[in-house]
Amino acid sequence: MNLEMLEQKATTLRKDIVEMLYKAGSGHPGGSLSAVEILSTLYFKEMDVDEKNPKWQDRDRFVLSKGHAAPVLYAALGEKGFFPKSELWELRKIGSMLQGHPEMKNIPGVDMSTGSLGQGFSTAVGMALGLKTDNRSSRVFTLLGDGELQEGIVWEAAMAAAHYKMDNLIAFIDNNGLQIDGPNEEVMGVNPITDKFKAFGWHVLTADGHDFKEIIAALEQAKETKGKPTMIVAQTVKGKGVSFMENQAGWHGKAPNKEERDQAMNELGGLDHE
Repeated sequence: MNLEMLEQKATTLRKDIVEMLYKAGSGHPGGSLSAVEILSTLYFKEMDVDEKNPKWQDRDRFVLSKGHAAPVLYAALGEKGFFPKSELWELRKIGSMLQGHPEMKNIPGVDMSTGSLGQGFSTAVGMALGLKTDNRSSRVFTLLGDGELQEGIVWEAAMAAAHYKMDNLIAFIDNNGLQIDGPNEEVMGVNPITDKFKAFGWHVLTADGHDFKEIIAALEQAKETKGKPTMIVAQTVKGKGVSFMENQAGWHGKAPNKEERDQAMNELGGLDHE
């Protein structure tokens, strides 16, 4: 898929995120919108998955460690064809397949149930170790939030991944600088992120998390890296693509009302769904 098509996918995912949260009346737009280019690249260019056979044994795996950003994952899975896109508009409703956090038993394409920060990253490490033990060529991709780095379990997993030389593990940090209570550095400083992961034995790369060329280049370097897991620290903007949500901690976990939804859709090129 070329860059123009990836850009189109990203716009579609952003519209779907806004619309599903509007219809649900709750959810997490900020950290979903900041990760759109990362998931667009993974699902529509990089990962080897089969939407018609979600449990294919030799597939690449993806774990959304920052599970509250489920809308971006659901939007990607729906657009990829893992389930009908009409399911998106049932987000968080009683009886819906799509709830507030990813759930692996009922959602095709979800490889791990996540929500408690740090546990998804730890599970991704376990998946990568299991695939290596079985001599499978599949890779594991995972996405963490930068505020998630405040969890101690992240660093235990990081140490284990380097110790076992998991070069089949590629992680992204959605480094948008904000969490629910405000700027990370005011809540609990996480910097210097790159130096910390290097000290733990990881191959560390940086990229503009909204630039497809930089994301793709980082993934190419990661594939060439042997004997180490790779961490791609992606500089992003919370709420990217919707002007009044950008860099606003208040949009971490708040759904847009109709006026806000309409404004967002106008900024993204027009409403696709009624």
